[in-house]
Amino acid sequence: MPQPLTEPFVTGAASRRKCAECGLVNFAEAETCRRCHTDLFDARPPVAETAGTPVPARRIGRRIAFIGVVVVLSIFGWSRSLLLTSTPINDAQRQLVLHAIQTLEHAGFSREVIMLRNFANYRSTDNWWNEYLGHREAYAATNFPLGVVTLYPPFFSVASDDTERAAILLHEAQHLLGAGEQAALELTWRQKNRIGWTAEKYAQTKVWRNTNEWTATEVPSLFLCGADGHGDCTP
Repeated sequence: MPQPLTEPFVTGAASRRKCAECGLVNFAEAETCRRCHTDLFDARPPVAETAGTPVPARRIGRRIAFIGVVVVLSIFGWSRSLLLTSTPINDAQRQLVLHAIQTLEHAGFSREVIMLRNFANYRSTDNWWNEYLGHREAYAATNFPLGVVTLYPPFFSVASDDTERAAILLHEAQHLLGAGEQAALELTWRQKNRIGWTAEKYAQTKVWRNTNEWTATEVPSLFLCGADGHGDCTP
């Protein structure tokens, strides 16, 4: 009695060969199809078991990798363009920056000090992006997440000492960490006494008056104390 043609048990791609004509799966060593007798060596390559990640998933992975590379290259190019269109600070200015960072270090602002020392690229003139956006009277500006910190002339000439420059850099360090303007103003104002930037000593300086005004505008909840209800609420 003739045996029915059935697909044999196979354990892998190397142990079978599919007929291109009728689709029957034959043993790998077979020269002709058991059903239609087609020459298997002229047929399509043996059927391979699907192994590993499916093709669509691999394609998605490649696309994600490609997008990631494009994003990294775009950020790098954007960062380079900001540096190429601005001027770095000089050696004398860098010394003033380092002294201000030391003031923050002595006050225990370790996270901010790490950012200011290792991730900030200090410039003395505006880059093309800052010029495009424009800015109000400022002592410094930070381009997040690129780490470009522009220090304007008043940072060096108007700030009265290392403590006031430290207050300005404390503010910019918040931007390096991703904080917005309101959060940066609030933290700096709350922590001013910690670096020795007190009203008793600095209330008459321009940096103090400017920062007081900007903070009162952006974070009015900090100025609801005192007899007139407009006093500074921070200790």
